[in-house]
Amino acid sequence: MNKLIANIFSNGTIINKIILILYLFISLETFAKADTIPPLTPQNVKAFGYENHIDLCWWNNEEPDLAGYKVYRKVSGQFYFYTNVSKEKSYLMLSNLGLNNTQTFKVSAYDSSGNESPLSDSVVATTHIMTDEEFFDMTQRATFRYFWDYAHPVSGLARERLGSGETVTTGGSGFGIMALLVGVERGFTSRELAKKRMIKILTFLTNKAQRFHGAYSHWLNGTTGQVIPFSQYDDGGDIVETSFLIQGLLAARQYFDGSDSTEIQIRNLITNIWETVEWDWYRRSPYSNYLYWHWSPNYGWQMNFKLIGYNETMITYLLAIASPAHSVPANLYYNGWASSSGYFINQTYYGYKLWVGDPYGGPLFFAHYSFLGFDPRNKRDNYCNYFFNNRHHTLINRAYCIANPLNKVGYNENTWGLTACDNPWGYSAHEPFVNDNGTIAPTAAISSMPYTPNESISALKNFYRSFYSGLWGEYGFKDAFNLGANWFANSYLAIDQGPIIVMIENHRSGLLWNKFMANPEIQPMLDSIGFIPDTTTTVEDINYSPDEFQLYQNYPNPFNPSTTISWQSPVGSRQNIKLYNSLGEEIDTIVDGYYEAGKHSTLYIINSSLPSGVYFYQLKSGDFIQTRKMILMK
Repeated sequence: MNKLIANIFSNGTIINKIILILYLFISLETFAKADTIPPLTPQNVKAFGYENHIDLCWWNNEEPDLAGYKVYRKVSGQFYFYTNVSKEKSYLMLSNLGLNNTQTFKVSAYDSSGNESPLSDSVVATTHIMTDEEFFDMTQRATFRYFWDYAHPVSGLARERLGSGETVTTGGSGFGIMALLVGVERGFTSRELAKKRMIKILTFLTNKAQRFHGAYSHWLNGTTGQVIPFSQYDDGGDIVETSFLIQGLLAARQYFDGSDSTEIQIRNLITNIWETVEWDWYRRSPYSNYLYWHWSPNYGWQMNFKLIGYNETMITYLLAIASPAHSVPANLYYNGWASSSGYFINQTYYGYKLWVGDPYGGPLFFAHYSFLGFDPRNKRDNYCNYFFNNRHHTLINRAYCIANPLNKVGYNENTWGLTACDNPWGYSAHEPFVNDNGTIAPTAAISSMPYTPNESISALKNFYRSFYSGLWGEYGFKDAFNLGANWFANSYLAIDQGPIIVMIENHRSGLLWNKFMANPEIQPMLDSIGFIPDTTTTVEDINYSPDEFQLYQNYPNPFNPSTTISWQSPVGSRQNIKLYNSLGEEIDTIVDGYYEAGKHSTLYIINSSLPSGVYFYQLKSGDFIQTRKMILMK
């Protein structure tokens, strides 16, 4: 290049010399204006040691020319470059480290011009045996990343699942908004960053996202806001998904309660969205007792899906009745939502009474989606206290997995939880006896944490300790696993991740319950329906004291060779259960001993030499005698 320049100056024409001079001037000017200012050093850098891995985290840098981050690791007393991290992420996870492994890090940021910030202060973490609180922190921190780092970059809404690209989900975004509140409370991000994210989300929902009589679609494009059809006729408003979104927005409206202009704007934008949902339109007719799930501008009411319980849509009726601008009559709660003859079943399974719901409770997400914000404690409708009902639903789901009547691989007292999730063959709503193909979803047990803290934390620990390599990833627990098929999902779904972080927090602090219930529209709605105060229902207060002896029907029945027998006693006493054949001859003693007042159950395995047929089992305590029939079918 130097020889070329010299040649032009020595032998070139006047025009060539002028062009060269201009070229050199522009090049020097460009060089002089080149970006030499490095980005800011990453803030709030922290490292957390767990049992199998270490999380390195920082608050994301929002400078527009940010290109990414560099992580340096200490080796033999010196820091060496370890890896790059993309600008979309504010964390690094180091896996499979084993216990007592200590790592020290520093982090820098670099921009598109190659400028690198000064290194952060060093942070150190050591893997160790964890406490329950550390398990909660670990799970919430990782799950939060799905809604923070993996959110759609334009809208800020939650992607439907890992790899879904432009497809964002309305209901899952409502769950994700609640996750943002947890993130601020737990220090996973700052309040200022969360406020900016909320403004991005609310501006998109207000100005870009398609609405259909105020309702949003199930899926929409995260850049354009246009509907992405969920199915052929489901290309319009989805009032159920919208209710999940509004549940999250109303919690956020109470959370961002500051007097600065941004928090005021957040509240105003949420109020505008809330008050422009036309819940009454989704009644379809002013004479209808029901809400309808879908409406399409192209197909009208073609889907024709009435919302009738019991399922995940209770929150839809609650919000429709509570709406300040487009409410529906309160009598739709009983005349529509709770109108099915099968709503109040009042049955006992594995020793646990289920007041409302499907037999055995159905998939566990029924106990989660409507109750992320709506607090079921301390109140009841005409049928039940839903905290108790959700607790028993969860315990029935667990007891079914322990009894394992379909002989699925791996089910036990700490490996349980049937709900809607991915499976080796697709996606399905799994529940006891229905679509039970051996697939366990971590969200099922973990999201029931407020109802069954002891059982749920034991399951969480087991999922992490027993299945870490297949089940844990950068966004926490993956969607599901099936030991019989030797299968672990690679997927994460917004509607499964959201309840995990939210319900752990409701167990720990009641944050989302408290914020949602503080909205001024909620208590009048409950009063209009007829909810009344009920006993205090923290788990510690649940000491079930039956007022009579009762022997329950064994399950499964018919059976071979094992079945669960449950009973209750009002007082502590000596109790025995004996087995008789059809001739009345005593065959076996199933139970014989002193039992305190309460519910009891035992797994009975019948003698393999006994033939198929009808048998009778009898509970006796003092003067009380009750007999039931069981069928052995080989």
